Amino acid sequence: MMTLRQFTEPPRSIPTATSWYLADLGHALGKQELFTKQSPQKLKALREHALIESAISSNRIEGVEVEPARVGTIVFGKKHLRDRDEEEVRGYRKALDLIHTRGARLPIDEDTIRRLHSLSRGGSGDAGEYKQSENDIVEVLPGGRRKLRFRTVRAAKVPAFMGELIERWNDIRKQRTIHPLIALAAFNLDFLCIHPFRDGNGRVSRLLLLLGCYHLGHEVGRYISLERLIEQNKERYYETLKMSSQGWHDGKHDPWPYVNYLLYTLLDASKEFERRVGETASPRGEKRAVVVAAIERATGPFGVSDLQRDCPGVSVDMIRHVLKELRQRKEVACLGKGRTALWGKTSGEYG
Repeated sequence: MMTLRQFTEPPRSIPTATSWYLADLGHALGKQELFTKQSPQKLKALREHALIESAISSNRIEGVEVEPARVGTIVFGKKHLRDRDEEEVRGYRKALDLIHTRGARLPIDEDTIRRLHSLSRGGSGDAGEYKQSENDIVEVLPGGRRKLRFRTVRAAKVPAFMGELIERWNDIRKQRTIHPLIALAAFNLDFLCIHPFRDGNGRVSRLLLLLGCYHLGHEVGRYISLERLIEQNKERYYETLKMSSQGWHDGKHDPWPYVNYLLYTLLDASKEFERRVGETASPRGEKRAVVVAAIERATGPFGVSDLQRDCPGVSVDMIRHVLKELRQRKEVACLGKGRTALWGKTSGEYG
């Protein structure tokens, strides 16, 4: 709420990059209704892929890993889960279900925040409860030496800080002293600096970003995983968070690096949504081009399952057919054996 305090009055100026992001996001919002009128089956494929990617990526950022072969069972199945990591991934999926089902009808308040935390932590231990001890953010340096990176709000003060955070969020939405998307990013930054829970704060912050987008009419997170995009730019995420949290307790911090990072992420999601809708709407004869485009975008080794996630609406048989064709032309190479083998590009050119 130290950031939202800054925006109680309109800022004297807004960075140029921020203005550009807001203009582009406004344009993307105008296209959103057009895109969401596409075939329900095509959009259903995008929703399912986004659900999987969000549950896996948001937990993976925090070091929670699950076996790739178990992803479908964990996210969509009802079978017994093997360990705590699987429980947390499924719990995050349940939190996503709640947000996607209720959208803007789900209020942004302390009860919702506690509920999202409880779901994403699998309902165990202190899930849904504010921290009872301090959990400062510590950086482990080479050689094992530990350095305090950020001192979070003291446990005894968390209820008061969270109450003010919600109050200021509601006030700033009514007063409109700052663009709503900037206010959402500021809310997200303040939540992370308060760090109200013992564990799982990062995951809840990403759920709140998604929920906040619904409240502002930006529903791209239903079809494109915001969590995956954050994971792909994880280093920048931590870098901007560090930059914008310095001086936070005194209200002398610079929120714009983190604000711009989140705006960039939302814009990146909007662009990907536009591209994916175009790809899934392609006639059957153009499916090959969709797979080739996905391979071109790959930045390292990839598997058939990766291409399936990146090519909604394209069958696995078509994907394997294209890989076989490109391998014969020596443009890709199989890096292993079996159906789960990874592939790699050998050339930057595709016909």
